[in-house]
Amino acid sequence: MRFRPLLLALIIAVTTPALANPGDGARYEWPVVGVIDGDTLKVHLPGLPMELQPVKIRVRGIDTPELHGKCASEKSAAKKAGAFTRHLIETATAKKRSIHFSKIDWDKYGGRIDADVAIDGRSLADMLVGAGLARRYDGGKRGGWC
Repeated sequence: MRFRPLLLALIIAVTTPALANPGDGARYEWPVVGVIDGDTLKVHLPGLPMELQPVKIRVRGIDTPELHGKCASEKSAAKKAGAFTRHLIETATAKKRSIHFSKIDWDKYGGRIDADVAIDGRSLADMLVGAGLARRYDGGKRGGWC
């Protein structure tokens, strides 16, 4: 699928004005327009056609329980992880704190972008893991939550 690298290059090109410190490892500040679950956000990429908006961003390096999980405890944990992420994003937005995206790339399925996400300089992945709502994930076989 040669289209994916081209689309990612397009996203980077059209969002260059949103680049927050180009000399500091390409960090982007994109408006977060929603939280899908604990490890997936919806963002608006300035300059990208509205037909391609919003773009899903998956938090790199972690796995959170799924809302459509295999058991009640996974579904409950998924709701907690989503609420935690939503609270952090809403608080950061309300207080005009920075939300940065860096090290962007396609996720292994090609439908979302993987990125390191930092809220006011703190890793969202680390905050979720620290709260016991996520575990580290390297892209291999996912462990169960039940």
